[in-house]
Amino acid sequence: MIWPLGGNRRALPIDPAAWQRLQRRLPCLARLGSADAERMRALIAEFLSTKTFSGAHGIEPDDDMRLTIAAQACLPVLHRGLGHYRDFVEIVVYPSAFAVQRKVTDDDGLVHEYEDVLAGEAMDGGPVVLSWDDVAGPGRDASVNVVIHEFAHKLDLADGIADGCPPMPAARRGPWLEALHEAHDRFCEALEAIEAGIPPHLDPESEEAGPYFAALPLDPYAATDEAEFFAVAVETFFVDPERLRAAFEPLYRCFVSYFGQDPAVPG
Repeated sequence: MIWPLGGNRRALPIDPAAWQRLQRRLPCLARLGSADAERMRALIAEFLSTKTFSGAHGIEPDDDMRLTIAAQACLPVLHRGLGHYRDFVEIVVYPSAFAVQRKVTDDDGLVHEYEDVLAGEAMDGGPVVLSWDDVAGPGRDASVNVVIHEFAHKLDLADGIADGCPPMPAARRGPWLEALHEAHDRFCEALEAIEAGIPPHLDPESEEAGPYFAALPLDPYAATDEAEFFAVAVETFFVDPERLRAAFEPLYRCFVSYFGQDPAVPG
């Protein structure tokens, strides 16, 4: 199936065979009950009729790529709607991790330039960029979901501020921020304790140090700041919900309320 471009764009139904392939490939979809599955198929069709996929470095997104990305992008907004993704149209797909040039200014006013190698990036008011190898490559880590991660950033950025708190009524915002900050602080403390316990002869960035970090409930990258903690936690909410619930139950309850889903309870 091809999703037409330009003025002829329309929502094409996701046929049962394509949906079954998606469920086999993505266990987070297999948890959905029949009503949510039908809602999801309609939402994916709407997403594909309103977003444009572009390839970079020689890759050409095909229907399988579009479906795989769209399904994961739609999961967080299954009960919230695509209005939360209204600030962008384009998804750019690279064949593998891509390099981005960065500039930072230190406290002394000196500008430092460096190259950042990424699996995905969500730009405020701009496109979502993804590495296909990290979305569906054979060697990817199943506990990591770069699509959900980047689209969680889009939810967070809907009010223009990357703070780990999407737009929501004031009555919900207070409990949300309290749960988020408490979880982030506890996670950073746990990470610091693990780093302190790594033998001096081991490089913390090496594969040999991996087993030490495996005890953490989230990827260490979640300690970066509240925005990254939110995005990593949302990944885990949909990919390994029991793990997130066991580690940060107050935040998990906030997520259940916000997303209108409890992935730990089979549909």
